[in-house]
Amino acid sequence: MAAEEGQGAGRGVGGVTLPVMETERLVLRQLRADDADALHPMYSDAEANIYGSHPATTSIEETREQMAKRVADTAWRGWAITLKGDDTAIGNVASYEKRQGKVTEIGYMLRRDHWGHGYATEAVAAMIELLFAEGQRRVFADTDPDNAPSIAVVTRLGFTLEARLRAEWDTHIGVRDSLIFGLLEDEWKARRPKS
Repeated sequence: MAAEEGQGAGRGVGGVTLPVMETERLVLRQLRADDADALHPMYSDAEANIYGSHPATTSIEETREQMAKRVADTAWRGWAITLKGDDTAIGNVASYEKRQGKVTEIGYMLRRDHWGHGYATEAVAAMIELLFAEGQRRVFADTDPDNAPSIAVVTRLGFTLEARLRAEWDTHIGVRDSLIFGLLEDEWKARRPKS
């Protein structure tokens, strides 16, 4: 994974600029409001959004409104997942520093037509590498217990199940438990191949 600043770096809202990250097959660039059209199939997919904190959008206008709010939130750092050679967003990864002390929550989502290729795992790994390089000490994901694909991503990347928070979320599908998966910097470094 290579993260680059300067030329080619994402141009953010409010002066915030995110580095562009490259993996073997992907480019992760700053999420933009104009990604709404490409990501509408993902945000309007009821099955893909069942375990999210919000229900699927019902119109392109609603997707555009949500995307505009998301990219304007400077506490939330979001990258579009794109395939190398094609700047069209196929999903996103995001991080949110929850509190002082270098602890960051991550999130990720992929359009259905790109499921099953390992793109989510590859993109999340790139973001984790960046977060630890920036000095984070712990990264965590808050996942619905029935969200098997999301659990598979964090498990493949070495996260540890730390807690089950009962009746934690009041969501569009009812009150749900949350599984908290965490990863420490030294655990991540121990998993990387030695050069």
